[in-house]
Amino acid sequence: MRSGYVKVPGLVVIALLLSMAGFAQTLKGMVKDSTGKAVPYASVNLRDSVTRRIIAYAVTDAGGVYHLQIPLDTPLNGLIIEVTSIGYKTQSRLIADPHLPYDFTLSISANQLQTIEIKSRRPVLRTHGDTLGYRVSDFANAQDMTIGDVLKKLPGITVGSDGTISYNGKPISNLYINGDNLLDDKYNIATSTIPQNVVEQVQVLQNDQPVKVLRNKVMSDDVALNLTIKKGAKMQMLGRETVGGGLPANYDVDLNAMMFKDDYKAINYLKGNNTGYDLQQELVAHNASNYEQQIDNVMPAALLSLGTVNNPDLMRSRYLFNQSGLLNLNNLVKLHNNVQVRLNAWYFHDDQRQDYGQQSTIFLPGDTVRYGETQHNRYRPNILHTQFTLNINRDKYYLNDALSLDDSRSNYDSYLNTNGATVEQVLHDNSLSFSNEFNLMKSLKSNNIIQAYSYISHSAEPENRIIGPNYEPAIFNNNTPYAQLIQNVNVPTWYTTDYLSLRIPSGLITQSFKTGFSIQSQALTSDLDVGQANTKITQESDSSVNHVNWTRTKIYAEADYDLPGKILQANLTLPVSLQEINYSDSLFALEKHTTRLNFNPLFKVKYQVNVENYLYLSYNYRNETGTIEDIYQGYILKDYLTLNANSADLTEIKDQNASAGFSFRKSLIMLFAGLNISYERIEANKIASEIITNNLQQQVMLPYPNATGSWTVSSTVSKYLFALKTTISVGLLWQSTRSVQFQNDQLLPFNTITETGSFGVDTKAGDQVTIDYKATLIQTASHSAVDASAGRIDQLQQQASLEYNPLTNWQFKLSGEHYFTQQEGNPNLTYFFADASAKFRVSKWKANFELSAVNFLDVKTYRAFYLSANTFTASSYALPGRVVLMRVMFNL
Repeated sequence: MRSGYVKVPGLVVIALLLSMAGFAQTLKGMVKDSTGKAVPYASVNLRDSVTRRIIAYAVTDAGGVYHLQIPLDTPLNGLIIEVTSIGYKTQSRLIADPHLPYDFTLSISANQLQTIEIKSRRPVLRTHGDTLGYRVSDFANAQDMTIGDVLKKLPGITVGSDGTISYNGKPISNLYINGDNLLDDKYNIATSTIPQNVVEQVQVLQNDQPVKVLRNKVMSDDVALNLTIKKGAKMQMLGRETVGGGLPANYDVDLNAMMFKDDYKAINYLKGNNTGYDLQQELVAHNASNYEQQIDNVMPAALLSLGTVNNPDLMRSRYLFNQSGLLNLNNLVKLHNNVQVRLNAWYFHDDQRQDYGQQSTIFLPGDTVRYGETQHNRYRPNILHTQFTLNINRDKYYLNDALSLDDSRSNYDSYLNTNGATVEQVLHDNSLSFSNEFNLMKSLKSNNIIQAYSYISHSAEPENRIIGPNYEPAIFNNNTPYAQLIQNVNVPTWYTTDYLSLRIPSGLITQSFKTGFSIQSQALTSDLDVGQANTKITQESDSSVNHVNWTRTKIYAEADYDLPGKILQANLTLPVSLQEINYSDSLFALEKHTTRLNFNPLFKVKYQVNVENYLYLSYNYRNETGTIEDIYQGYILKDYLTLNANSADLTEIKDQNASAGFSFRKSLIMLFAGLNISYERIEANKIASEIITNNLQQQVMLPYPNATGSWTVSSTVSKYLFALKTTISVGLLWQSTRSVQFQNDQLLPFNTITETGSFGVDTKAGDQVTIDYKATLIQTASHSAVDASAGRIDQLQQQASLEYNPLTNWQFKLSGEHYFTQQEGNPNLTYFFADASAKFRVSKWKANFELSAVNFLDVKTYRAFYLSANTFTASSYALPGRVVLMRVMFNL
């Protein structure tokens, strides 16, 4: 019964306050033709009757209905509403009362039957409700191969170095192809493969809600992209095949086949190269951390490594020595009645090499510790992933079941020289896991929605690292020479979470109630052994073995309240959980039991200022507990420098995060801007205590209050200049982080400030020339209340390219990158890289021939500086040098 619904005073008060502030008035009506048929996608403009200036606009939906919002404080006198549509005569009416509906009946234009050729090269953005559409041909040029090349040029859209796509500063949640989810959040597969000339539009879907049962019932602030495929391309197999070879002994192969029919979609390919292009970056799951938080299960991270290596701030292809191969299969079949079956599977193999040197300086009060090392590393991963998905998405029924299997086997080899000592390392990391996620929703006759959810997974990752011979025998073998130091670790994990929920939509608020449980069962086993010179294996010490058993059981209940309005959207989540954790280790006579009642509220609100602009605010408070990796008491040699152990007490964390922002858009003039401010404070009951010497770092977790606070302010502006055919983008970022470290029995507070500014321009200088330029300035400074500051680093990174297309069949490109680094007390670092390519098309063969020279100035070494709290690192890297390649590319 409605009278029994739970009331939410907070949301009602917010709604009343906003209504008191004054909503913009909304004009509404319907547009039909003379036969009574609705006219969809007609333009509805609100104009000043004197100046004829457009004050606001809207577009009719598929049923011919429009809602046009009058901006606040706009005088109502002298306003007219005008409706235009191709093939119909324009009509307009004077606004007398904004509360009345204004319907229009359009008559057919007399010249409709004439053949009219419209030639316009001015880019246009089409808006319809929460959807914004970019016509790809307006922004693409002759040398853009994939849709990913064009996305980088769209005003309002940015693409990160890892392929992450953001719209007005907000990362997207998904990328659809003609409305279908083929790839989940692994959309680099699409952006690096789909030819740009088969895509009609790139659509931005704001407030995206892919589950039809939940549409207009719960708040969604997700932003997604949708690629609409041209009709001609949907009816045939697509493929752009590439085979290349060059000097010194390089190869590049890309064989792909794609299909984008309404009932079948596929992206399948085989790729291989040794030119430095990392194929594994195409497999990035961009929303993995959000998904792990949603299911409340963070997979155990690898505990062992060969040592800390900072990746240089270069494009990965500049420094990667590789021999990569990737077989990737992605197929979606639509059956009858909105039933989809999907297979995503890949196998990745690589053989990577890396040569680098590193000098690390740790500034302590009254002391300075330095490490010097050079490493020659080899990494050979073999990764197999398979996922089967069944999806049924109807207006009243939703089912999704995804079964995933992962098998990863990686081998690492390292030849290390540190502080004059030579060390060999071999690491084997083999992981095997599976998971199944089941999600069912059904809308009842009462319009209520019931949901049943179940997730189960298992993972194991045995790690084995061998260091030797004779590495620090005084520490690990009573100063006796030995052959090997062997570290073994494994954390097998079972996890399940299951719940039932009921959603009760009403006229204003949708109420949701959920109850369920989760169980996590783990065992951490580790041992550090010494392989003696006589081949006998002995235990390093009694304190270097772990056998921890861990069980975390949680019973939870949650109440959600959603206000899914057109102007005001809000969500209040009130989760309560009773958590019990039991862990033990008989080797240390450890047996602990903790019970906690946690409350983790979340509040989000979004206010639509007008059709295109909105304000948003969020606050989240989370109580979190540590993991099994925080409570083992036996030492684990995580890398050759770091020996870790923990106290028996469980880490407890209180995490508060608040953010606010404003998103601005003017589609008619292609102006986009965003501002975001956020603050996060993390409080913990333990702190890492480090004892740092010239040959080893020992870390133990101690029961001591510890807090970290971070402010972040970011802003982006993007504008398309029609007269210059140019997209300009500007970005600013300021971040201040206050943290505390406990090193060599001293408590050291630090404040690290990072300031970043970026500027980019992409312009078409006529029909034959395209120029692209981007500059990024980064300043990092670290300060301490005590005399242990490591100073400041200034970096300037510039990228530029010039494309010249003198003839239809000839294309030339010249590009370069400039890197400048300045740090007080060290010489300035300056590097310049240059690339060039020439492409010729043989139309008769439907083939392109490309000759490219990457890094033709043959830069073979690179140095970089890094600053983190009181640690300054100077690194040097070997680079592949010049690569000359001839490619042949042809289309299916």
